[in-house]
Amino acid sequence: MMNFKGVIVRSSEYSVVDTMNRLVIFLQNHGATIYARINQQTEAHSVGFEILPLEFVLFGNPKSGAKIMNENPIAALDLPLKIIVWQDQDGVWIAHNDAFYIEDRYGLSHEIDSPLSLSLLITNALKK
Repeated sequence: MMNFKGVIVRSSEYSVVDTMNRLVIFLQNHGATIYARINQQTEAHSVGFEILPLEFVLFGNPKSGAKIMNENPIAALDLPLKIIVWQDQDGVWIAHNDAFYIEDRYGLSHEIDSPLSLSLLITNALKK
């Protein structure tokens, strides 16, 4: 797996659909707004292209997002937050932007990065 600047990638022991279902339910149960959930495999199939399973969720918390955008409106380029889940020959993977990368990219204060931090959220959502 390649290493991408500012992106955290981790594996999942669940299928793409099950991983995404767990994430969406966890997010909703913790006050996040789900703006979109897109099955990219289905979208690709609709135009005659076959890819392995890949889903995308766009979500956020307007109160937290407003604080970030108030500090730097350009940060809205990375809001709402996104998580992708996909399958390849090696397994199922989850990727999201690193909170510290977003904080550094937009010069945000360190206190504001906590709503951007998704690693613990994902760990908790995938607990058995």
